[in-house]
Amino acid sequence: MIDRLWDFGNPAASEERFREAADDDGNSAHLRAVMATQLARAVGIQGRPDEALAALESVAAGVPAADGGKDAAELRARVAIERGRLAASAGRPADAVPELTRGVREAALAGSSFLVLDALHMLALNDAGHEEEWAAEGFDVLDGVRDARVLRWGVALHNNLGWTMHDGDRAAGALTHFEQAVDAADRYGTAEQRHVARWSVARCLRTLGRTDEALALQRELAEARPDDPYVQAELAALTEAEPTIEP
Repeated sequence: MIDRLWDFGNPAASEERFREAADDDGNSAHLRAVMATQLARAVGIQGRPDEALAALESVAAGVPAADGGKDAAELRARVAIERGRLAASAGRPADAVPELTRGVREAALAGSSFLVLDALHMLALNDAGHEEEWAAEGFDVLDGVRDARVLRWGVALHNNLGWTMHDGDRAAGALTHFEQAVDAADRYGTAEQRHVARWSVARCLRTLGRTDEALALQRELAEARPDDPYVQAELAALTEAEPTIEP
């Protein structure tokens, strides 16, 4: 249900749908609380963090700390992950990491591999110096998963780790992860993920000096999306044309 209500390209419309679901008495109390956490995320994306935090506090207040059930653990995980996401968006990784770590723990208690991976991928983005450790934990979780929706997290984990390595002057190792992101995107990902994964491979090939391969791949991407500014920027860089965007 969550995937059906989300449109990350239109968070305002998503907010309306999640608000309606959170207020719908026809839904169970647990489902309404889950919808409220996603409402908080949609509100936060629109730059209203105080309102988002208030919605999360409301959910948290309804979950007894002593409740060891899976539903309660899921709600605690969702609240922690969204708090962590808000802190990360505000440029406060030191506040984000404890919340996201709590999110991993509670998601595991809830038996939700999807939420565990959501929290781990956020930790790999925000816990400087420990990116590879968190990504490795994510890969371990993926090894035991068969659900395609959960396996989609492999795209983000490999792509994000690829950029960590690329920006750390380890482009050869980064390419391996970018290529694994392409494989995961082809198997389980969205069209957007497939496009971004291939762009990342091409960008890394340029760093490695394999410009002919990079140019061929960027030209393929340009055929599909001729107006993509990032593709056009790479084409400019590879053909020594006037740059259209910062490299």
